Amino acid sequence: MGTLPLIESNMTIKPENHAVDEYIAAFPEEVQVVLREIRATVRKAAPEAEERISYRMPALFQDGVLVYYAAYKRHIGVYPPVRDDKLAEATAQYAGPKGNLQFPLSETIPYPLIGRIVKARLKENRLRKAAKAK
Repeated sequence: MGTLPLIESNMTIKPENHAVDEYIAAFPEEVQVVLREIRATVRKAAPEAEERISYRMPALFQDGVLVYYAAYKRHIGVYPPVRDDKLAEATAQYAGPKGNLQFPLSETIPYPLIGRIVKARLKENRLRKAAKAK
């Protein structure tokens, strides 16, 4: 997988609102590799989504929030909870205490599953937006 370009910005970045590149760079190299791959996976699943830091973690937005992801000591957290019944079974082993997903860093990260989650969230957001427009 190729490297992603750095996000260029003319705005001043506040300490509590780091760019996604800075967020990733704050972790050990082995975690950076995982975060970069997750970033590429979510961007591929939703190429038109806006990427930004929200709640101090990388997030994608398109017609609402698609996904947040964050690195922790032993896992990668993915939020919000999965609502798609087809994905619920596939994500059950990763379910965290509040419905979020926890992918252990000691195991292979299921990048295709993360891509499916983003696509499902995009579909949910589009349906919700269309329903509100009626």
